Amino acid sequence: MSAVIRKIVTVVEETLLEMGQTVSPPTRRAAAIAVIENPFAGKYVEDLSPLIAIGEELGELLAKRAVAALGIDGAKAHSYGKAAAVGENGELEHAAAILHPKMGAPVRTILGKGAALIPSSKKRSGPGTTLDIPLGHKDAAFVRSHFDGMEVQINDAPRANEIMVAVAITDSGRPLPRVGGLKITEIKGEDGLR
Repeated sequence: MSAVIRKIVTVVEETLLEMGQTVSPPTRRAAAIAVIENPFAGKYVEDLSPLIAIGEELGELLAKRAVAALGIDGAKAHSYGKAAAVGENGELEHAAAILHPKMGAPVRTILGKGAALIPSSKKRSGPGTTLDIPLGHKDAAFVRSHFDGMEVQINDAPRANEIMVAVAITDSGRPLPRVGGLKITEIKGEDGLR
């Protein structure tokens, strides 16, 4: 089963100034969001493997779009995250099926690595909901400068029988990070932690 996509929205956020301080180079993050039909809306289905396959498909599509929006090679990406919101006729397990079993592999392929878990969030809501996409460094979870999030919203999604799915990619961490933790130059990228 392929995703039936109603729309795709891509958002790029660039921070140039923070608390009166110049951010140089600017921090940038992009999210690609797909609004898809939920094939299981309004009914309980034991086998969610079609949604798992859709997650794999969307992982590739959305990661490519987010990287392209940043105008970088995937290997230059720093952080990633994913999120989904099911409409009122869906269940959280529908979002989980899309986000977890297979979505990560194509995202990691596009980014050339990704030793760390991809942070994620899921919720049930209606049109205009805010989707908070948690972010973390792709290769080392202990890089505090990259503990972040991106907020996105589509005014007419998700409708009752839809799922809104997002992948966010960054080319940097937070603007002006200064709370310590593992530095980018110290990353080994072997265990996903350091």
